[in-house]
Amino acid sequence: MQSVLAKTSLCRTQALGGRWYECDDCQGITKVYNSCGDRHCPACSGAKRRDFSDHASQLLLEGVEYYQVVFTLPEILSAIALANRNGLADLLFQSAWKALKKSISTEQGYDPAALMVLHTWNQKLNEHWHVHALVPGGGPGLEDQSWTVATPPPLENTPRKYLVDAINLRTSFRKFAIAKLQRLRRDGKLSFGGSLEYLRQDDAWDAMIEDLKAVDWVSHIEPPRSDESRPEHVVRYLTRYLTGGPISDYRITAADTKSVTFLAREGRTTGGDDVQVPCTLPRDEFVRRWCLHVQSDQLTKTRYFGGWSNPRKDGYLERCAIALDDAGVGIETEIDFDVQSIEASESEHLGDTSDCESSLVCEHCGSESLTLIDEIDKPSWTDVFRTSNEACPDWYRESLDLDDRRFWDAAMGEGFSDWYDWYLKSEQESAKESEAEPDRPPATQLEFDWL
Repeated sequence: MQSVLAKTSLCRTQALGGRWYECDDCQGITKVYNSCGDRHCPACSGAKRRDFSDHASQLLLEGVEYYQVVFTLPEILSAIALANRNGLADLLFQSAWKALKKSISTEQGYDPAALMVLHTWNQKLNEHWHVHALVPGGGPGLEDQSWTVATPPPLENTPRKYLVDAINLRTSFRKFAIAKLQRLRRDGKLSFGGSLEYLRQDDAWDAMIEDLKAVDWVSHIEPPRSDESRPEHVVRYLTRYLTGGPISDYRITAADTKSVTFLAREGRTTGGDDVQVPCTLPRDEFVRRWCLHVQSDQLTKTRYFGGWSNPRKDGYLERCAIALDDAGVGIETEIDFDVQSIEASESEHLGDTSDCESSLVCEHCGSESLTLIDEIDKPSWTDVFRTSNEACPDWYRESLDLDDRRFWDAAMGEGFSDWYDWYLKSEQESAKESEAEPDRPPATQLEFDWL
């Protein structure tokens, strides 16, 4: 957690090295510092978003409609997820996929696939665990492999787009998630603390499970908004929030030592326009909420299921192409859209300039004619965060010192760190005194002079 904050605080600063350019027109020097590259940094990870867009583009087929389906954990489970991030992330992904697979296979009769991206926040940065799924509205039939399109049941009699019955989907999602949650607790894989300490008691746990069974869970199916909607529009949305943490720089409208003001969506209706209002938080509360969404490197935020899973992807796409061609629909095996243009639009939206200097101009005259004259390699984080390094943030250095003191007190006994601090201080003072004294001749010379 603290290392993420320290890394992002040094992003694009002199501490990380960079490149020096000289303008061919005005001879001014423009410095471009290296980025931190952390996936939580709102100004980094452009390359990762490009890779995601490129990979997603290979899954999309011409002539197929794509739906976005959102699965959300109830508030109590979002709170439990803070202490059990990997376990609850697996629960959310697996339960959402099982519900989708069951509903599509049963109601529509085709082989399903899905790409899912995990989000853990709402617009005001509170915990709000949910996944966005990109789901094809058709696929090879389970019986005869012919192309099958998702259609409403006979009694629906509506022209709108239709994937599966939303109520059945929510019910299945709830059933699978609760079953997984029970297994996690039974196997001792859930941690409880703070305000959730009461859930260690069987009666309190059983009561919470009954409450979860009694409420409707949220799974929202968003069809293509119009006949002109394109699959890349959904990919663009997912790409925007793939990396960079819970809030982008463009949403922050004011900040000082006391508070932070940012724009948050409010009162949005399905298919309606976004309504954004200012939200002001004390500085420490803003940082606390932001830190709620720092995930470990072991937690995978993007996952592929069914026909799009890595073991099945190539064969599934080939079957889809054949079925589409037989149905007179598929002409191209994949949609030809400009991944770089999508990434460029998202970089502009997010204020991201990482890994891209194609738009580099002289900061003095605006000329694009620059020559690289010097380069300093990015140092390792181990070197940057040495307590002796002036670039190490003061608060992070103090945190490292405190961790060291706790370690030595635990290993050597309470108070050892105080003694060690005194010892180091004494050594430093002795070294300074030695440097201040004039050079003294060796002992043999002193003896000789005395004689």
